[in-house]
Amino acid sequence: MFLTLAEYLQQFESGFAVFQYITLRAILGTITALVLSLVIGPYMIRKLSGYKIGQQIRDDGPQSHLSKAGTPTMGGAMILVAIAISTLLWSDLSSLKMWVALGTTLSFGLIGGIDDYKKLVYGNSKGLTAKVKYFWQTMFGVIAAYLVFVNAKTPVETTLIFPFLKDVMVPLGGAFVVLGYLVIVGSSNAVNLTDGLDGLAIMPTVMVAGALGVFAYVTGHVTFASYLGIPYVSGVGELAIFCGTLVGAGLGFLWFNTYPAQVFMGDVGALALGAALGVIAIYVRQEIVLLIMGGVFVMETLSVILQVASYKLIGKRMFKMAPIHHHFELKGWPEPRVIVRFWIITVVLVLIGLASLKVR
Repeated sequence: MFLTLAEYLQQFESGFAVFQYITLRAILGTITALVLSLVIGPYMIRKLSGYKIGQQIRDDGPQSHLSKAGTPTMGGAMILVAIAISTLLWSDLSSLKMWVALGTTLSFGLIGGIDDYKKLVYGNSKGLTAKVKYFWQTMFGVIAAYLVFVNAKTPVETTLIFPFLKDVMVPLGGAFVVLGYLVIVGSSNAVNLTDGLDGLAIMPTVMVAGALGVFAYVTGHVTFASYLGIPYVSGVGELAIFCGTLVGAGLGFLWFNTYPAQVFMGDVGALALGAALGVIAIYVRQEIVLLIMGGVFVMETLSVILQVASYKLIGKRMFKMAPIHHHFELKGWPEPRVIVRFWIITVVLVLIGLASLKVR
């Protein structure tokens, strides 16, 4: 919106041309989302507490978590509000890529919101059935991947890129929709599985989103893309602003979600943020890099898969509890230690992912 206004005012004052720069709008979007989260947060926490929208705690988990029962949840809604407002304020409203990314994020947030609501209304920790939740994730995931596919202007936009390998690229054709769907839905569920400790999911999400913002900017810049030897994708630079709003909103949420948490994200936030990372990754052609930078999310997901497979095949559990962050808690690690160590791992993985821009 402000970009349109600046373009109009530019005819009267040339200084408004500065708002054409994606970097400036990304910074302003980040700050706007951060401020909105910090302003909305206390009000939303009071409202959630007033409506007694509190977290249900599983009695088979770590005993230290029982004291968290009743902590307001669905706090991810404040993240989505901050992202949506900031993105609409600072993005180019004519960008289809922005609308697809924002629409995918909000649609997955809707699934999570309904899931959270059912958990709270029925007073249990199950929410939507797995089949219903997966059906709607599949619907929205396929739609998003299809929109990216049919609006691709060049073959490289549907080609699988391998990090660290300059000339290894695999044209996907229609299979791109399948890959895109898997990345979006897989990322959404992976972040959701990670969201089990105070601040554990949001900080890695912020770091990965920030790195994807760098990828979006250089991928959408002809000169930088050529210099770095990565595919140029027209218009994708606008997603750097969307990534910035995700970073700002996430940091604002962390202000209230840090240990001991005043509010929990809930599925409304976790499913949406994971889907956002997925759709950005397929737009900037960095699905494999997302897998690397989101290694903590991958580890959490694999721990659940291995736990279930181990129990069904040999009747024994591989971990004390899955996802794996609970395993370390039951081994005696204090919750803050698990959180910070997982953050440190993410920092290293994000740096490795960013290194793929130059190491080819």
